[in-house]
Amino acid sequence: MSPHKMLSERQRRHLRGLAHELQPIVRLGTAGLTDAVAREADRALTDHELIKIKAPGGDREARDALFEELARRTGSALVHRIGHVAVLYRPRPDLPRIVIPD
Repeated sequence: MSPHKMLSERQRRHLRGLAHELQPIVRLGTAGLTDAVAREADRALTDHELIKIKAPGGDREARDALFEELARRTGSALVHRIGHVAVLYRPRPDLPRIVIPD
């Protein structure tokens, strides 16, 4: 498991605070987690490092599984999820812009 997936609670709190003002960049449609959605989330993580994803309503367990699968496919950390929105974080390998506390 890569280090950015093992976030401490303090780091998660910090990232949640940064994400609070963000609007969802990627929206999942009724088709669910398609390859195109995974590619778009991957591109958004490369550009922004910290993003919000919005999923359609429905079963909470299915939605949570979808967010976890998207995090796995993009190599990102699932920082937080509330309702229909999840926050994903993946630092840029070359020049991280977001500094998180140790």
